[in-house]
Amino acid sequence: MATKEKKDEGAQFVRYFGPLLDALRSLGGSAKADEAVDQVAQDLKVSDDVLNETLPSGGSRFRNQVAWARFYLVREGLIDSSKHGVWSLTEKGFKSSLTQEQSRNLFLKWVKIFQEQRKQKEQNEPVAEQVAEGTGAVSKDYREEVLDVLLSLPPAGFERLSQRLLREAGFTQVAVTGQSGDGGIDGFGILQVNPLVSFKVLFQCKRYAKSVAPSQVRDFRGAMSGRADKGIIITTGTFTAEAKREATRDGAPPIELIDGEKLIDMLESLELGLKPVKTFEVAHSFFNEFKA
Repeated sequence: MATKEKKDEGAQFVRYFGPLLDALRSLGGSAKADEAVDQVAQDLKVSDDVLNETLPSGGSRFRNQVAWARFYLVREGLIDSSKHGVWSLTEKGFKSSLTQEQSRNLFLKWVKIFQEQRKQKEQNEPVAEQVAEGTGAVSKDYREEVLDVLLSLPPAGFERLSQRLLREAGFTQVAVTGQSGDGGIDGFGILQVNPLVSFKVLFQCKRYAKSVAPSQVRDFRGAMSGRADKGIIITTGTFTAEAKREATRDGAPPIELIDGEKLIDMLESLELGLKPVKTFEVAHSFFNEFKA
C-alpha cells in the first residue's frame, strides 16, 4: 500500500494534463511557459499555499508539475516542442480534452513505452524519461547543475553575473552598486527602447534558495521611488504568489521578477555559461528491419 501511495503521489502532475490543454486553448493556442502556468493556476483556483511550495532545489513545485504535464503531452503529440520557451497546441491538441481517467491512461501508456525503450538500451543512462516514469521527480540535469553553481557564487559575484546578463539582454551603462548599502539596490542600467526613448532601471539581486516575499518587493519599490522608471529583482529562488501580485499592483511602479527558472532560461537563450551540445539517440526501429 505504501508503495502504491508513493507512486500515486509522485505522479501528481498527471492532474494537469487536461487543464494545461484547456489553458493553452483559452490563450489562443500558445503561450510563454509562465503564462501557461499562471493560466492553469487561475483556472483551477490553485491556493497560494500550493503556489508557494518549493522543491528542495528552490524551484516552484507547481511550475515543475505543470512542466512535467507538458513533457507527456509533447510526447503524445498534443503540444509542440519549442526551443524558444513557447508552449503551443498542435492541431490534435487544439481539438483534444482530457478527463482525469484519460490523463492517467495516457501517462501509463508512456510509462510502458519508456520502460520498453530502456530495456533496448545497452547503456543504462539516466535520461529524463526514465526518471519521470514513476515519480515525476526532477532529474539531475544541466538546469539543476547551473542552479547549484549560481548558489555557490559569492554575493558580489552574483551581482556581476546579473550585470553581465543585463548587458547581454540589451541594457547599457550597467553598474553594480551593491556594496554601498544603497537601500537594497544592487545596480542600475539604461534600457534604450528606441533612439528617442530610454528608461533607467534599478535592479536587486537575491542569491538564495527560498522565496522572495511581498514585503521585500515593497521595500525595493520604496528604495527606487523617484529614482528610476522601472525595477528588476533577480533571484535564484522563487517569488511567492503574494510577491507576484505586489509586483504588478495597480497604482504602483511595476517591478519585473526574474526567478531561478527564468534566470536559467535567459542564460540558455544567451548561451552564457551554457554551451549547446548535439547528441544522437539510436533509432532501434530503423535497424530492426535488417535483423530479419
